[in-house]
Amino acid sequence: MRHSLYFALAGLAVLAACSKPAALPDPVRAVRTVTIAPQSASGSHEYAAEIRARTESRLAFRVGGKIARRAVDLGDAVKAGQVLAQLDPQDLQLGQESARAGLAAAQANLDLANADYKRYVELRNQGFIGAAELERRDTTLKSARAQFDQARAQAGVQGNQAAYASLVAGAAGVITGVDAEPGMVVSSGTTVLRLAHDGPRDVVFSVPEDQVGLIKALAAQPGRFKVRLWGAAATTLPATVREVAAAADPVTRTFLVKADIGNGPAPGTLRLGQTATVIVELPPVVGVTKLPLTALKEEQGRTVVWLVDRASMTVKTQPVQVAGADGNDAVVSAGLAPGQVVVTAGVHVLNPGQKVKFYVDPGAPDGAASAAAATPVTVK
Repeated sequence: MRHSLYFALAGLAVLAACSKPAALPDPVRAVRTVTIAPQSASGSHEYAAEIRARTESRLAFRVGGKIARRAVDLGDAVKAGQVLAQLDPQDLQLGQESARAGLAAAQANLDLANADYKRYVELRNQGFIGAAELERRDTTLKSARAQFDQARAQAGVQGNQAAYASLVAGAAGVITGVDAEPGMVVSSGTTVLRLAHDGPRDVVFSVPEDQVGLIKALAAQPGRFKVRLWGAAATTLPATVREVAAAADPVTRTFLVKADIGNGPAPGTLRLGQTATVIVELPPVVGVTKLPLTALKEEQGRTVVWLVDRASMTVKTQPVQVAGADGNDAVVSAGLAPGQVVVTAGVHVLNPGQKVKFYVDPGAPDGAASAAAATPVTVK
């Protein structure tokens, strides 16, 4: 009898240990909400850019030789016609003197042939020589005249070659690159200096491949592009896209865009190489909603928000499509309808079907909860 009672009590203890306590109901949570209303949103893209000259020339000597002197340094301002560098002129001067000597010899030969021809004309008139001999003398004169013309042209070429020993600036500007130093032997056409011409300035920036079409479309619309210079955040300059690269850069796989900003608002305002930001104003998009980032939640690879059912005051998830971000707000392009109430805070502690109530700030007047729920989302 005693053993039977013992086993019965032990069985009851085991059953009590195996049974689970009843789950407690979810608490009624106070949530902040907004009510969806029809809206339109606009935004902008920003790109890092650089100020460059519209025209930048690579200057080179038109003849080869050894660089004897460089008269300018990086960053120097130069004027049109200013001598920038010089070659050793010795060989060029010798060539010029040789051409002059050849010209003098051709001149003497021409004078002799001309005098002979005149004498043979007189002899022909007197009947001492035949017509064939006079024709030979005429041919000799023509040959001497052609040789003189050739020597004169060669002397002109050698004169130009000697003048090419000086590298002269073709326009006013700033030296932006030095590619050769005194003592180097360079061939004709080898870049020695780079000159950024004074005048119009461009802002140059790169855009990814998926944005090229948008940039080309917006380029035809005035007022879409603005430039903000670093160090002058409050000042923006209008810009006009004038060139979009036809091919992507082989290293960065981006497309280079050049926008015209003229000469700047004042002389000296724009400095070559200055960093700037290009602001691309996007056209407004109708039918989107801006929600705080705190309203979004990732669930099974989807972006969802919590909707409040006014009738039962419970919540449920709703998948949405996010088109982008604007500061601390997310731009939702699909998944929501006007009039729906979205929870904007505490989304990670809610469960489907959980009871909620509208949050009211302490000290708020009666009816503030209903007013808060009815507040539509606003877009700045």
